Formats: sequence, C-alpha cells, structure tokens
Amino acid sequence: MSSDHHDPLLAHHFDDMEQQFDTNKFGMWVFLLTEILFFSGLFVAYAVYRSNHSDVFEYASQYLNTNLGALNTIVLLLSSFTAAWAVRAAQLGQNGLVTKLLGVTVLCAFGFMAIKAEEYSHKYHEGLLWGGAEHSIFKVDTNTVDPAVAEHSEYWSEVKELPPEFRRQIGIFFGIYFCLTGLHGIHVIIGIIVILWLMRRNVRGDFSPQKYDAIDLGALYWHLVDLIWIYLFPLLYLIS
Repeated sequence: MSSDHHDPLLAHHFDDMEQQFDTNKFGMWVFLLTEILFFSGLFVAYAVYRSNHSDVFEYASQYLNTNLGALNTIVLLLSSFTAAWAVRAAQLGQNGLVTKLLGVTVLCAFGFMAIKAEEYSHKYHEGLLWGGAEHSIFKVDTNTVDPAVAEHSEYWSEVKELPPEFRRQIGIFFGIYFCLTGLHGIHVIIGIIVILWLMRRNVRGDFSPQKYDAIDLGALYWHLVDLIWIYLFPLLYLIS
C-alpha cells in the first residue's frame, strides 16, 4: 500500500493526490457539460424564433438597456479574473490573498445581481414582459392591457399601434429573455453561495498548495456562468 494513503488530504479510494485532483476536475467538467445542455434548449428556442421573426427580435431589442448589459459584462469579466487569480494564489499558499480575491468575486456577483434587479424593475414598471404576464403591454388584445400600466408606460403609445401578431411575437421575445437571464441569475446566486462556502473553508485553513481542488472547481463553475453571459449579451442586447 502506498504511503500516500496516509495523507489526511487523500481520500482512501485514490492512489495519490494527482489522481484525486484529476478525477475531481473530470467530474466537474461532466457537470458543466450538463449545465451547457441545460441552457441549449433555450438557445435553440431563441435561434428558431429569431430565424422566423428576425424583424421582431431586432425591434424588441431596443427595449433592452445596452449600457447596463455592457456594465454587467465588465463586472463578470472582472469576477472571472479574480476567481482565476484566487486559484493561482491557492497554488502558492497565499491563503490571505485567496480570501480577498474570492471576496472581490462575490462583490462583483452581488453587483451583477443588483444591476439585473434594476433592469427587471424597470421592465416590470414599463410593462415590458412576456405576453401572458398580467402587467404586460404586449397582449394581442389591447383592451386587456392593465390601464394602470398603460398609463405609466412610456412605450405604450407606440406599442398599441403595432399589429396584434407583432405584439404577440415581441411578448415571445421577452419570454425567452426572462427565461435565459432568469436562469442565468439563478446560477449566479448558486455561484455566490459556493464562493462564500470556499471563503469560509479557506479561512478555516482547509486549503494548501497540495490541496486546493475545491477552489479550482469553484472557479471553473464561475467561469461557466461568465461564459454564458458573454453569449447572452450579444444575442439579446446587440441584435440591432
């Protein structure tokens, strides 16, 4: 029996630390692949509807705030940089720096969610929702639009003059928008929980240059969250 089995950081079913690290990383890549497949259905729906109604999607994208979307992109790119730096710091045994870098990553994540909450709040107030929503201004029958929303929406005077089928398709666009960005937001929240858990473990002294795989895997998950948004931003905000 190898002496490596006496290492308290090595699980009993692995031969050495390298095998344990590679196995953990392979498992994470398999999980990330399932996450990509999870989003793929919505991406396919987006592609089909945009292919069939490209004029509607181009028109509807004007209701999205490109500046806030771009700001969120910058925030997530910064968070990915600090997450990757935290992995390197863990490899070098710089545990204090690891905590700080993960803290910056979490702050960026909270910043992303705050900006997204501002976007969602504005769309709710203006009635920029999927067609079936109670407060949506994109209903086929304009008589069913909530009068209170119509009165306060700066877009209602323009939207009510659109053909009913065109309004319905805009509602589908916003349905896809909220599904994609909402699902992504859930993954951001999960990422926040994971990174806070990693910070707690790091402060407790669980990581070392020989055992930092949890930080590496957490950073991989966060990079996926970042990558998905990098696709969502141009697909939704930069159509025109």
